[in-house]
Amino acid sequence: MNRKLTPIASAVALLMLGGSLSAQAQQVAAAPDQPAVETVVVTGVRAALQKSIEQKRNSVNDVEVITSEDVGKMPDKNVADALQRVPGVNTAAGAAGEGGFDENDRVSVRGTSPSLTQVTINGHMVSSGDWFLLDQYQTVGRSVSFSLLPSELVSSIVVSKSPSADQLEGGVAGSIDVITHSPLQFKDQLTAEATVGGVYTSIAKSTDPQFNGMVAWKNDEKTFGAMLELFDEKRTIERYGQEDLGYTTIGATNPIAIAHPDLAGVVAPTFIGSALFNQVRERKGGDFAFEIKPSNDLSFNLNGFYSHMDANNSNINFLADVAGGGAGGFITNGILPTSYTVSKGTLTSASWNTTNTAAVVDNIYRVADSQAQYLDLDGKYRVNDKLTFTGKVGTTKGVGSTSSSDSWEANVPGTLSYQMNGISSPVTVKFPSGVPFSAASTGYLWTDVATSTDKENYGQIDGLLSVDNGVLDSIKFGVRYGQHTHVVGFPDDGGPLAGAYTNVPAYSGQTYPSNFNSVLGAGAYGSGFIVSQAAVTSFYNTYGKPIVNSSGLTREYWPAEENLKEDDSAAYVMGNLVGNGWSGNVGVRLVHTAEDVNLYSPVPVPGVAENATSQFGSYWLDPISHSYNNFLPSLNLKFDLSKDVVAKFGLANTMSRPDYEALGGAVTLTDLTLSGNGGNANLKPIRSTNWDGTLEWYFAPKSLVTASLFYMDFQSYVDYGNSSQVYDDQLLKGIPETYSISSPYNTSATNEGMELSYQQAFSNGFGALANFTMANGWTDQGNAMVGNSKDTYNLTGYYEGHGFSARLAYTYRSASLVGLDRSFNESEAGVGNLALALNYEINKHLSLSFNALNLNNAPLEYYANNTSQPRAIYYNGTQYYLTLHGKL
Repeated sequence: MNRKLTPIASAVALLMLGGSLSAQAQQVAAAPDQPAVETVVVTGVRAALQKSIEQKRNSVNDVEVITSEDVGKMPDKNVADALQRVPGVNTAAGAAGEGGFDENDRVSVRGTSPSLTQVTINGHMVSSGDWFLLDQYQTVGRSVSFSLLPSELVSSIVVSKSPSADQLEGGVAGSIDVITHSPLQFKDQLTAEATVGGVYTSIAKSTDPQFNGMVAWKNDEKTFGAMLELFDEKRTIERYGQEDLGYTTIGATNPIAIAHPDLAGVVAPTFIGSALFNQVRERKGGDFAFEIKPSNDLSFNLNGFYSHMDANNSNINFLADVAGGGAGGFITNGILPTSYTVSKGTLTSASWNTTNTAAVVDNIYRVADSQAQYLDLDGKYRVNDKLTFTGKVGTTKGVGSTSSSDSWEANVPGTLSYQMNGISSPVTVKFPSGVPFSAASTGYLWTDVATSTDKENYGQIDGLLSVDNGVLDSIKFGVRYGQHTHVVGFPDDGGPLAGAYTNVPAYSGQTYPSNFNSVLGAGAYGSGFIVSQAAVTSFYNTYGKPIVNSSGLTREYWPAEENLKEDDSAAYVMGNLVGNGWSGNVGVRLVHTAEDVNLYSPVPVPGVAENATSQFGSYWLDPISHSYNNFLPSLNLKFDLSKDVVAKFGLANTMSRPDYEALGGAVTLTDLTLSGNGGNANLKPIRSTNWDGTLEWYFAPKSLVTASLFYMDFQSYVDYGNSSQVYDDQLLKGIPETYSISSPYNTSATNEGMELSYQQAFSNGFGALANFTMANGWTDQGNAMVGNSKDTYNLTGYYEGHGFSARLAYTYRSASLVGLDRSFNESEAGVGNLALALNYEINKHLSLSFNALNLNNAPLEYYANNTSQPRAIYYNGTQYYLTLHGKL
């Protein structure tokens, strides 16, 4: 056992001993148990806020609760949107290397990585897929994509910040449980609702339909109910951006450094690109539930969910080749600049009059989709007044797929100059000699086919035994088993035939949108050429390599493939405690993980047959197995200091398993920037000791003020470091090159901070909510923790009266490390978004809503090691939703 478990184990033992000695002296109140979130149909913003407050106050643990009415009155289009205004919660619109979009996609708790937050639906695991190619095999790990979870399916959401032994392990920083509707919860025998409307995006200038419908029925005896909900939501995305694809260091032997010694060791951008992204997302699916309650002692609920999102997209990028890999790049080729400036060790401007490969132009067209699904059966049986059992069995699956990615890359000769303008304005890029399509030649041609499949089968049983013996009110206990698999297949990474280099696709004269510079800024180069998808696909069909060549070798890109299996089992026991003016829970969860990873090794493995079927070389499957146990004690105490003031204290050991791609072990390369990512199959789980203290003052109806302090001591945290390794550059037909490879390793870290929250209902229908979270997370090596924003705050004002309600909300999070992209840090600058929701009740059956997201059109700004090194800036525009809601 780790030595740092001792304080918790000691506290647990002392508390149980003290409770036993003073049992007869205590007054026994009602059993606290864990807070059961029962969703009741409510009307009005204030009723929803009051319900959330009551559930928070009654909970022994430190929790935040959102109800369905609260979600419905805000401009929330998926579950992540609904969570972004909760104290201690951060949301992100994209992972490292992906870029940010106009919809929140990842959620984390208290300034940590989304992979360290456990996300469940109705208390069970949920797997999700990712539409973006890099996310399918490289980037996001165990986090859940909320873009597949529409807000309409929410009955309530519970955010737990102080864990207890009965909660599913995996959330080092906290957990989020999304609770869906169930048919017996509704007041009326027949409930039917539908929402129809449209969304308009300011940049794409496109209007797309939105639909959601639900019907629920129960019999007269309220012993059987059925519910079906369907959704079909489409949105056109057009994002304008500029991307600086990593940085490189000017070596001392580079002719530039020899001529200008002050440039030796200076960092320069590799590529500076005008990034035009287009996508049509259509999210379809639904959920269903059958609930049966033959008696007060027995009930079952069969619940299923399916969400599928078509996410075909194009990514056009006109890249200034400053220091790119391969044959291009002015700095790579040692061409002396005619002028330059350096700031904070970064080459912030430079000009070249010598002709070189000035621009690399990517025309990428991906056919992509993602999906999430689960089927879960819950049961409850009350044996007698003292003993109740609950059970859960189910399966969940997530798939992310890229079925094709026809792409053409052009090289265009010319001269070049650039000038960085900080991170809030695009880099000024100029091609004085011009870079027309007529001068372009083929630099590379490819397609990608990849699928990531995440699946878990699970079962658990829990018991609750009423003891009613002094401070020990009841005992909760249970066991759980889950079998998890994560498989990434990359059957085709197509490349060019020789004839591609002497030809180019057909060009019809298409250029960047006329408003590209007016939205992004005058400095960005917005005069690039665009080759159509049809032309690129036709060109690849003619000059692209077949999946299987004449020698029988495939284009399977095995370095990016993963094959992981986990058997996770757990058992716990927890005592629910109650005394005069206090309550709590104390328990321990024992977790066993058996991990089997099949590494794709480029070197022979003894006793394993060589696989020589791929054009990317031979590989050997190297099976590596690990198993480990985690002892997770926890303690939560709640004290009613007065009728209005509550104090809560939590102490727990938590754990999370490493991300899949971190364990995968294989190395994936980006030839253009001579960088790559590698795994480490020997990683240990992430472990932390968490302390939590909260003071809650319920000073008026529907009003409260809270203050919380938290501290996380990570004995084992996963960070990333870089190393130099030599690989054959496929872009240059097998020439050895030195790559910068980022790989994960275990280290220690701490994360500490506080939360402040205020909520009050004023007279005449007005009210306000505000919260502030400070988190300070660093590794022992002095690196920032991924996802850590020092400051996060939310400001919301609302009005409700005479059938009308309005909310205006502002959400801000300060700068945070997003992760590594192309072996280089990528951080997001602080960003704030303004959202508006207007709702009008026409009559008891119809209501009209108008929602606006990102009203202030805030750009998403990214940088590398410091703000002198911009990485990207994106504009997604404002989204406007107009919907009509009807109900029986």
